[in-house]
Amino acid sequence: MSTIDTFDHPLSGRYASDEMLELQSPRHRYTTWRRLWLTLAEAQRELGLEIPEEAIEQMRTNLEVTEEDLDRVKQYEKRTRHDVMAHIHAFGDRAPSARPFIHLGATSAYVGDNTDLLIAADSMDLVIRRLLAVVAALAVFANRWADEPTLGMTHLQPAQPTTVGKRSCLWIQDLLLDLQRLRFERGRLRLRGVKGVTGTQATFLELFDGDHEKVRHLDRLVASKLGFDGTYPVTGQTYPRKVDAFILDALSGVAQSASKFATDVRLLSRFREVREPLAEGQVGSSAQPYKANPMRSERVTALSRWLISIAANPAHTATVQWLERTLDDSANRRMSLPEGFLTADAILRIVHNVADGLTLYPSMVRRNLAAELPFMASEVILMAAVQRGGDRQEAHERLRVHSRAATDGMLSQGADNDFLDRVAADDGVPLDRGELEALLDPHRFVGRAPQQTREFLTEVVEPVLAEAGDLPEAKDLDV
Repeated sequence: MSTIDTFDHPLSGRYASDEMLELQSPRHRYTTWRRLWLTLAEAQRELGLEIPEEAIEQMRTNLEVTEEDLDRVKQYEKRTRHDVMAHIHAFGDRAPSARPFIHLGATSAYVGDNTDLLIAADSMDLVIRRLLAVVAALAVFANRWADEPTLGMTHLQPAQPTTVGKRSCLWIQDLLLDLQRLRFERGRLRLRGVKGVTGTQATFLELFDGDHEKVRHLDRLVASKLGFDGTYPVTGQTYPRKVDAFILDALSGVAQSASKFATDVRLLSRFREVREPLAEGQVGSSAQPYKANPMRSERVTALSRWLISIAANPAHTATVQWLERTLDDSANRRMSLPEGFLTADAILRIVHNVADGLTLYPSMVRRNLAAELPFMASEVILMAAVQRGGDRQEAHERLRVHSRAATDGMLSQGADNDFLDRVAADDGVPLDRGELEALLDPHRFVGRAPQQTREFLTEVVEPVLAEAGDLPEAKDLDV
């Protein structure tokens, strides 16, 4: 069928990066299978099995899976109804001297599970690098606007002012918590190793004439050749399926943080305080030419919702691995694991683009703050009135009445906030308009927000970024 007549997955066709797509590709997956077969044969030969050097060399020179190989695999699988056996036959066609030794003593999980773990390790490394790039971009934004007062929001209602930089640090901190979790899961990742049909290594014990130490050494040697410190000490036929649940749960955390950031950007865009990058020629609506929707942030929330939802799949899979294993994990894992990584990759690419090009409009920030600041200053006004000899309880009541009246005018008549005018005209509050205005400097209401921002960036963020190495550059979106 023509590609125009088949399903085009949005993650591969629109959203994920070439790097992550390559890691999840058939070529990379099945080339890794062949690499695992070569590694097993090399280790077995080193430990005394009689495997000819010619067999090893033919495997080594035919590792790269081609489209012709995959066509051959399809033909074999039609007959065998078994994907691993189809690949064994196809590899044997390429390396005929190795045919008697390919997959010797192994079960399908040797290539399938170990490949999943190798791909997961590389995929997590890429996700970590992308996450660090987002943190770096947001750190620049936070530092630039560390001192800029802005209206704080609780319940999406006006609350005590903060600064734009401090708010940005909330986004960064969420991502750093995700970084810790990702690094933890990546750090404890192991290979399934060389365990046999039910994890007992019985077949390998036969191959090595009952030499337990050689079988133990084989397991460690294969892991070492593939860049791992070790293997899971006991398994059934597969590695513990809880590992998949742990990984997807960590990726779900990235989606949660990204969605929180994107939702904040969407809200602030409505308040006209920020705008995500706007491409030249970008159309916001087919009917409304003026529209400049936060489509990047909306896409982040949409993809995040998907990732959070599919993270439940490996958790369910872990619950139904009867005894040493069942096969109802296979079809699910073919989708949930690659899509989890592809979605996380796509989300972070978009968030990086938004964070790197996020534009703040200070005039709108100050305007929105000014509309509510008189109310925020009511406690300061109360204290100043008492210092001028006023009665605290009487002044409190007068300020309450004036604030309600000002709010009513704003809501029912669309009037400006005239709270200060009302207070200045009230003889019961011993402060004139000039004195009241002097109390409204926004910086006096933000507490330690500027200092917290700089302390956080200096003490927490900078050390993390200093060890990050080269990070991906922010790129514009293809669509």
